[in-house]
Amino acid sequence: MKYYFSLNISRYEFLPYYRGEILSIVVVTNTGTTIKFPAMHLRNHLTATGIYGHFCLETKNNKFLSLNKLA
Repeated sequence: MKYYFSLNISRYEFLPYYRGEILSIVVVTNTGTTIKFPAMHLRNHLTATGIYGHFCLETKNNKFLSLNKLA
């Protein structure tokens, strides 16, 4: 299953997730579905300013497969 959503998180807002103080992130997809996944998967997308953009989360049987930033 593929879920599409946008994120707008400053580097300061993401700090508790990066440190592991908060383990999961909850997002609302473009279709209005609320999903929760491990915040560690966002670390690869962290820049000096934060995490911004549109993403695609792919799962199979409710298990994480990939998280990609879309152009």
